[in-house]
Amino acid sequence: MRIVFMGTPEFAVPSLNILLEAGHEILGVFTQPDKPKNRGMKLGYSAVKEYAMSNGIQVFQPSTLRDGQALSTLKELAPQLIVVAAYGKILPPDILALPNLGCINVHSSLLPKYRGAAPINWAILNGEEETGVTIMYMAQGLDTGDILAQEATLISLEENATALHDRLAEMGAALLGKVVGELAAGNAKPAAQDDKLASYAPMLSRELSPIDWGRPARCIHDQVRGLYPWPAATAELDGIRCKVLRTALGKAASGSHPGEVLQADKWGLTVACGDGIALEILELQPDGKKPMAAAAFLMGHPLRGKNL
Repeated sequence: MRIVFMGTPEFAVPSLNILLEAGHEILGVFTQPDKPKNRGMKLGYSAVKEYAMSNGIQVFQPSTLRDGQALSTLKELAPQLIVVAAYGKILPPDILALPNLGCINVHSSLLPKYRGAAPINWAILNGEEETGVTIMYMAQGLDTGDILAQEATLISLEENATALHDRLAEMGAALLGKVVGELAAGNAKPAAQDDKLASYAPMLSRELSPIDWGRPARCIHDQVRGLYPWPAATAELDGIRCKVLRTALGKAASGSHPGEVLQADKWGLTVACGDGIALEILELQPDGKKPMAAAAFLMGHPLRGKNL
């Protein structure tokens, strides 16, 4: 099949790879314009651009899809299908209507739940036990198109957003390969979404980072997992702002009050939470420092008996 692929971050690479492995003709790849990276502020390629270039695929990086140039390029390429995975741009109606088999998207949630920019993070932040991937037709609304296929997976209590992202990227790619085969054979069976069941996953911000020790331990644990690696949950320890990178649910902390440091020694750092359950801080990152085990931080910062 003649396909144009649109994607930008690492999440999209397995989907592009599976289309290539299946023998589809990838006419071109659309990805976000190069952006400055790291301290040197040199322009860096997106993960999708790097993969496309390494496989000899033509790359397009329009700053907008609404000036007619992208549409003109796509008309010249004449794809039967446009496949989108975490592209980062909204496709206008004239592009959505161009390919005869439509435009489909790989989305990392079980739609209609968690439409929007950060479905993986919000599934964890909200304590969901299950999430998954959806392949759907693209429409003018935000992730509102008809569903072509879905696959669910359980979320481990120890799994952070990065680990879940990587799993869903592979799951989405495998499901995409199946759906594209069904579209080519004319066997696809789209189903409309129930908008009454919709929820949204807005972009993350640093306003979500500060830990409130008055919340239940599980909620804080989910905050740490869901905001990893950015913007990260944060706490002030011994006057130092730290990113809290990894935690574990502890035991009941009867008689304690929220934010009380219950343990701070070579065996670890444990803090009481609002529901009377302790939370173990396993790994953290002080401002300006590298990530470290909590025990290593405590060697220079005695905290036992203090309140956070």
